[in-house]
Amino acid sequence: MGADTLGLRELKKRRTRQEISNVATRMFIERGFDEVTIAEVAEAAGVAKMTVTNHFPRKEDLVLDLHEEIVAAPARTVAERAAGQSALAALREDYFAGLARHDAMIGFSGPEFARMITGSPALRARLRELQEQREDALTETLAAETGAAPDDIMPRAAAAQLTAVHRVLFQDVLRRTLAREDDETIAAALGDAARRAFGLLEPALGGYAVR
Repeated sequence: MGADTLGLRELKKRRTRQEISNVATRMFIERGFDEVTIAEVAEAAGVAKMTVTNHFPRKEDLVLDLHEEIVAAPARTVAERAAGQSALAALREDYFAGLARHDAMIGFSGPEFARMITGSPALRARLRELQEQREDALTETLAAETGAAPDDIMPRAAAAQLTAVHRVLFQDVLRRTLAREDDETIAAALGDAARRAFGLLEPALGGYAVR
């Protein structure tokens, strides 16, 4: 099978996955996450139920379809940080870049999406699980980058603090979105909040994991 054929097949899979996620999200927003079944999503998307579950083994990931990116992003940011830059500085810089583009990864999703997330215990639980996995991934990267011993608690402690800032800021974006603040107002408020939140970590982590 040629490379072109494989490329077209992969493109088709991605398009199908995205269409399923789009259809599911619309249905969840209209009726509520817990009120819509996988079978109904499959019917509306014009695919078999097995196709949905092949792309999305967990119903929650139909909504949180960027789950792999949510988990991997902070660890990748640290691994790719510039020479002379600490883990804290790299993550702070990356956060402000996301803030400038109103990135969905840090919570910019619109009031309907925010209401769906906050209104579903299952989605809130899945989000917490992803945040824990993100902390685990960042811990592994920090341990590798600093050459930490297996019993060194510092990578875990640093990862917990760094990801906690992201979690708190994410929740504040959702809160402000539900209060019908526009994206520019939210970004301005979060810019100040992020400077203070990351600043709290500077005395402890400003010199940690410097490349």
